[in-house]
Parts: sequence; C-alpha cells; structure tokens
Amino acid sequence: MGWQGCQEVANTRPLFLAIYATVIVGVVFSSFYVFSAIYSANSEADPSTSWLSSRSPSFSNGDFPPREQAPNFSRPTTMGTDRRVPVSTPGPQTMWVPPVWAVPPRTEKMPPLSTFRLSKELVQQRVKDNVIIVTFGNYAFMDFILTWVKHLTDLGLSNFLVGAMDTKLLEALYWKGVPVFDMGSHMSTIDVGWGSPTFHKMGREKVILIDSVLPFGYELLMCDTDMVWLKNPLPYLARFPGADVLTSSDQVIPTVVDDRLDIWQQVSGAYNIGIFHWRPTDSAKKLAKEWKDMLLADEKIWDQNGFNDIVRRQLGPSVDEESGLAYAFDGNLKLGILPASIFCSGHTYFVQAMYQQLRLEPYAVHTTFQYAGTEGKRHRLREAMVFYDPPEYYNSPGGFLSFRPSIPKSLLLDGEHNIESHFSLVNYQMKQIRTALAIASLLNRTLVMPPLWCRLDRLWFAHPGILQGSMTRQPFVCPLDHVFEVNVMLKEMPDEEFGPGIDIREYTFLDNPSMPKQVKESWLDVQLCQEGTRDCRASNDTSSPGIIRFPKHSNEETFKAIFSSFKDVKVIQFSSMQDAFLGFSDKTREQRFRNRVKRYVGIWCCVDHHTPGHIYYDMYWDEKPGWKPIPPKTPEDDHPPL
Repeated sequence: MGWQGCQEVANTRPLFLAIYATVIVGVVFSSFYVFSAIYSANSEADPSTSWLSSRSPSFSNGDFPPREQAPNFSRPTTMGTDRRVPVSTPGPQTMWVPPVWAVPPRTEKMPPLSTFRLSKELVQQRVKDNVIIVTFGNYAFMDFILTWVKHLTDLGLSNFLVGAMDTKLLEALYWKGVPVFDMGSHMSTIDVGWGSPTFHKMGREKVILIDSVLPFGYELLMCDTDMVWLKNPLPYLARFPGADVLTSSDQVIPTVVDDRLDIWQQVSGAYNIGIFHWRPTDSAKKLAKEWKDMLLADEKIWDQNGFNDIVRRQLGPSVDEESGLAYAFDGNLKLGILPASIFCSGHTYFVQAMYQQLRLEPYAVHTTFQYAGTEGKRHRLREAMVFYDPPEYYNSPGGFLSFRPSIPKSLLLDGEHNIESHFSLVNYQMKQIRTALAIASLLNRTLVMPPLWCRLDRLWFAHPGILQGSMTRQPFVCPLDHVFEVNVMLKEMPDEEFGPGIDIREYTFLDNPSMPKQVKESWLDVQLCQEGTRDCRASNDTSSPGIIRFPKHSNEETFKAIFSSFKDVKVIQFSSMQDAFLGFSDKTREQRFRNRVKRYVGIWCCVDHHTPGHIYYDMYWDEKPGWKPIPPKTPEDDHPPL
C-alpha cells in the first residue's frame, strides 16, 4: 500500500494509520530516528539537555520544543550501509524527520559514521522552502553550537544542520537530538585560537563545505558558531530573490537608517563571511569554486581576505535602482550587503547599540570586534543575555557577591572625552572592582561584575576616541573585555603563586530570566556605614529582614566572623565597595592575590602618531604617585605593570 493509499484508509480508519505509521517508522529508522511515541514510552530525556528546553516557557523536562516544522519531503536516502527508505510512488515522498532535541533512546547504539556523511539526501531531510542553515565547529565550541541551535528552534526554525569537525562533537550532538553531519576533518577537540594554522584550516573547511552544498540546489545560509540568531532571517533574505550572495560586513558607519541593504558604494568595511547567504546559481557556484581553489593553492591566504579580493575584483554597477544589489566578482554575480545595524557585528551591537538608536529589531549578532579570545566572545553573549548556560551556572555552590557601583557624575560627563578623562573614569571603577574581587576571594563567592563605563572605544589601531561617523555614544557601557582580560580571569592558575581562583559572572547575571527563583529570593543587602554612627557595628543581626549594616574599613577577621553566618544566603549585595575592606591579614595571601589580579587588566588602544600606541591599565594605579596614562616610551617599557 502506498502513502496515498494510507491517507485514504486514514479517512475512515485513523487508528489503523497510526499503527501503520508507527511500524513503518520504527522499522526503517530503528538505528537512527526515534518515533516520538516510542521515545516517550521507552526512554527518558537526556538530563544534560533538559536545561536547554527549560529556557522556553512552552516546554520543559525534556519535552520537544514548540513550533517544529512540518515533515519535510525527501527522495530516497541511504541510511547506515545498504538501508534505503522504500519508495512507494514516483517523485517526492513523505518522510518523517525527528524534531530537534528529540533524544535517541540510550538503548540504541550510535549509528555508523557513514550515516552522517554529507549528501544531498541528508541535507534534503532538513530543507524547508529550499533553504538550509548551516554552521560547523569542533567540540571546544559545543556550548556555542547549542546556543546557536536553541535560538533557531526558539524562532520556530528546524531547517538546519551542524557540521562536526571531530567525532566527539558529532556523537555529543547526536545524543542531544541535534541534526549533525560529519565533515571528516578529524580536528582537535580544543579551542584552536584565532589566527592559528588550525583556525585557517577551519576557514578552508567552510569554503569546501559551501562548494559542496551549492550543487545540491538549495539556498545556503552559512554561519559561524560565534553568532546567534535573534529574529527569523529567512523572510528578510527572501526580499532579495535576485541576489546570488548576501553577505554581512564589518561596516561600523551606517549607510542606511532603516532595514534596507547597506549602500554598497558607501561600505568601506570588509565583507564578513561569518554570516552570508548563497543561492545555488551558476554565478554563486563559480565564485565558490574559484574561492576554494585560491585557498587550497595558498595556505597563507586568510579565507575572508580571499573572499573580499575575489568579490571586489569587479564591483558595480548597481543591478537596478531599487534592490540595493550590485554586480560583483565576474560582472555577473549579484551581491547584496546586509545592513550592519541589524545583522550586527560585535561593534554595531555591543558598542554602538546601533539597532537601538535606530529603533530597529536585530536579526543577528556576531561576536567580532572583541578581545580576550573565545572567553571574551562567550562573556559578551552572556552580557547580552543571549547565551544559554546549564542550571549550575546560575547556582554556584559558594553563592554570589555583587555591589552597586558608585561613580561621580563629573567622571562620567564633565569635560572632554579624552585619554585622561577615560582613564580617570575606568580607574575609579577598577579600584572598586579590586576590592570586590578581594572580598569575593575571602568569602569564597562568585563575583557578579558591575556594568563598566567607558568614555573611549577600544580598537586595534590609532583613533580619536571613537570611530568618526559611527553612532558610539559617550560615555557608554563597554564590554568587559575592553578593559579586563576575561580569558585570564577565567584561567586556572596555581594557588601557590596566585592564591585561590575567583569566579566571575556578567553584569546582567542577576537580571537573567534563567536565574532560579530560589537564588533570587535568597538575598542579603549589606549597607556600608561609618563605624560609630547609629546602628553601625559589626554584627550579624539584620536591622530588617534581609538587611544588615556593616562598618567600612573592616578587616579580614571581621568579614569572616560576620558573613560566616550567611553562608547559605545565595546573593550578598553590598551598597558600595568604597573603603569596604582593609585588606588581607595574611601577607602571603595578599601577595598572591596581587599577583593574580594585576594580570586581570589589559590595554587601551591606541594613541595616534606613537609606536607602540597602546596604554596599559594598572590594577594598582593608585599606589603609584604621579601615575599617568601614557604609552610605553621604549620597547623595554612595553610590558604589563609589575
């Protein structure tokens, strides 16, 4: 009986259809796909995945995410070795595809690696409206990939695939119910680092992947794993059906103030290949092949530079007066540049907040224009509350410490925005953060960093404070990695030299919807006071529920004596850090703490007409009379503060 025959039977015998479908699906996909009814009856959700679903109010406890796409249509496909989906009628047939996050039963074995080879049939299973969305990476980016997937499923999208560059990632994603394919790269599972030879190898894998997928005949939305989707981009991309390629860019100066494509004649920033959309046209296929051949012929060429060189080989004229597309590459390829205000870079989103100022809804954010490596990327996404962390991230065993920063209005707003005023503002905050780090270390708590205000932008080259023509406001809340070396703060260091580690959280942490209720409700406010004034004494008595008054200039013993009574309180928030702590009694511990935190700060860059042009931040600037923010005078001076 064919599928259409089943439908006729179903009109009168729905129970028969349900039994029939269950049997067919269970037999055909027993080693790879899991029918939801069988899954519900015979297996439990993977507990390591359930936190992802709990972020959405519509589903929890391992249930399938909502708004899953309807079954896709596919041609026969090879599953495992010789197994094929039976064809009952000519042409496309209905094939059941498991929902994303549908965890395979642990009673089943991992399918053979050949099952996950990239093929037209495999892609066809996930395609919808002829579009496939793809990212790829290695196991080091597992949490980025899960975040990427979660955002797409929250937007109701499931027509995507993740390329696994190592088998550890492939297996992990398979057991979490994430559509995955094997890229056959056999890469290392660790973070390879930007600019490393392995990083460049990953770039070549991207080009090879594009060149492989386009001949399948599907539109390809290619993404890096260090970006997230905030709004369904497919309707926007469909507005430009004539485009062969639509690419994001590093443009930091707006060329439009609405959601049109950026004006190609005014785009001076590089085309960024972290987000771009390809249609399977002859021109796009030709571009992909030539780009691939270029990179494979010269391993020194960075993939993005190669793309820019080829595409800009011929640029212009405009295709027409309305679309915003331009001819590029060989004079036939039609190129569009996605607006940087809503397909955001790390600068237009985190620094300029361009979409907010223009009252637009962003589609995506890509963590470019950032510092401190992968940890810096992760922290920025956490600051924006768009990164998905497991429940334990929000419930540290030792609890959390936060404080309300105190900044005089004069430091924020008075005078010119220049190097001196910028460092005065940052140093004032840095001293409070230094005290908070010491108290967090003393009480064995995780420090929730405060918002960090800056008067100047940070870049890799000389500039007048902010990029001229950009929408950067002064002052602005700057990403933590503008001042602090986030990767160093989170790095494990030997206790005997640097003392105990101090964990941190982003400044938006306590406002995150993922914060458990029991953590939010376990709260103690600490109001600093001047000893000798009314009700200001070292006591663990709460003046009113959840509030204590605590003397300024308290020593280590006083802190330990009072706050040992509040070990079970999840959040302790100080009203200020000004003059809160005298310092460690143990000089060895004090020295180790200093060794640690002086490495936490980075540089500001860069002064014009000076080599080197960067200026080092100094965690202990206030202990050096006459300290001034100046770049190193000689190569011998070019090192972090001692």
